[in-house]
Amino acid sequence: MEISLTTPAILFPAVSLLMLAYTNRFLALANIVRTLHARYNKEGSAAVRLQIENLSKRLGLIRQMQAFGILSLISCMCSLAGLFLEIQIVGKVFFGGSLVLMLLSLIFCLREIYLSGRALEIELEDMQSD
Repeated sequence: MEISLTTPAILFPAVSLLMLAYTNRFLALANIVRTLHARYNKEGSAAVRLQIENLSKRLGLIRQMQAFGILSLISCMCSLAGLFLEIQIVGKVFFGGSLVLMLLSLIFCLREIYLSGRALEIELEDMQSD
């Protein structure tokens, strides 16, 4: 099967949008961390500690999401270079690698979304216990 330059090019918009979404999630978490820090200094409750642990895990996942997204984009660019130089096997291998890296990025994203839901559950449990 031959692939053309346009095949890996279809990943560029997807990766760009994902990276924007990941950056927005990171910025939102940064604001939450700052707010939670002030709350922790006032209260120091168990719920706040649980939230801090949750946020720490989520920040790590977002770093992983971003790293795999960037690696996917780099692999996609290598695929384009291989195809441009008419080395089909290089283009195919890097394009396949790009897809795998993007899949890993999305799997980490799914895990982070699960943890963000857990953060809301912690808040609800804290309100119900009062």
